[in-house]
Amino acid sequence: MPVTKRYAVLTLGFLVVACEPRVEEPVPPTRDRPAAPIVGLQEAEPADNQPSRARCIHPTEDKPRRTLLREGPDPSCPPDDLAKPPVLREGKVVFTDAKDETVTVEIAQRDHERARGLMYRKHMPEERGMIFVFDRREPHQFWMHNTCIPLDMLFVDDDGTIVGIEENTPTMNDSTFSVPCPSRYVIEVNAGFSRRHGVRAGQKVRLEGI
Repeated sequence: MPVTKRYAVLTLGFLVVACEPRVEEPVPPTRDRPAAPIVGLQEAEPADNQPSRARCIHPTEDKPRRTLLREGPDPSCPPDDLAKPPVLREGKVVFTDAKDETVTVEIAQRDHERARGLMYRKHMPEERGMIFVFDRREPHQFWMHNTCIPLDMLFVDDDGTIVGIEENTPTMNDSTFSVPCPSRYVIEVNAGFSRRHGVRAGQKVRLEGI
């Protein structure tokens, strides 16, 4: 789903409005929209001689809000638009609070890598995924445009804390998915992975080679 981003910036009394080109997944948040309310504030561990600060955590619900419509790839999955898809470098994500479950992830760090994401994939092993690395720590929005397998999206802060999870995101969908907390990384794994392995918001991950 192409989405147009608009920014409104007030600088020295002048209003500057800029339109950026239409982009693919992931979709950054609209800057001129009021920030989403912070949900589930928790106290972070204070650093030495520093006061504690509120930690934004979007808590995992007892039951997922969405259920899968089907198993396997979406039958409307289009053919890949690249004859030779890019090969990304890989790292590992260790879920230290979930029995050290480890996932090998492709690293999407450059703009075109993040834009493509897991589009056109028709299968992904349980122990595989993708991690999106961003330059800025802020709320991030994703979509499932041309994404053929359902996913869980884990939003992870600088220190490895999972600040929220979007579960069972539907295939070939142009809606946006996000949590109202800033993050530096977003990890995509197969839909249902979080529930199957006891992964919840507020837990920690360890990134290796990322």
